Amino acid sequence: MMNRPWAIATLVVFASASPVTAQQIAAPGAIKAKPIEAPGEVSRNAPVNGVLTLFGNERCPTDNNGNEIVVCVRRGAEEQFRVPKELRELQVTPENESWAARATGTLNEGAGVNSIGSCSAVGAGGATGCFVQRARENRAVNAQRRRDEEPPNP
Repeated sequence: MMNRPWAIATLVVFASASPVTAQQIAAPGAIKAKPIEAPGEVSRNAPVNGVLTLFGNERCPTDNNGNEIVVCVRRGAEEQFRVPKELRELQVTPENESWAARATGTLNEGAGVNSIGSCSAVGAGGATGCFVQRARENRAVNAQRRRDEEPPNP
């Protein structure tokens, strides 16, 4: 019977010495930590310069009192998951050419120098390969000419 009160006292001591209680008890005169205040919803969503981009039918947010002014820019819903127009490079260079376009160029080169589809005087289908090569070059030149004649998009 005497062991039971001792066991209960030991349990109370171990329960009160948990890390949670140690964090709640502070030394006398110590400054209590202030909870971190999260910024409002508008401040969290707005970029650094204070302009918020909205897509589709989203509404421009304000705080409850109407004291905070937010500048909102509206774009179409189809632009939401695309790179912004001002960051897109319109000229295709080898660095930003798609893998599929590069693979097509590799496949169009042919299997070898004297194989079918190559532009050479030796081998089967050499003349055919020259025609295909000139046709592709002409198609690319015409497409570039059409792009150059189009007025730039505003």
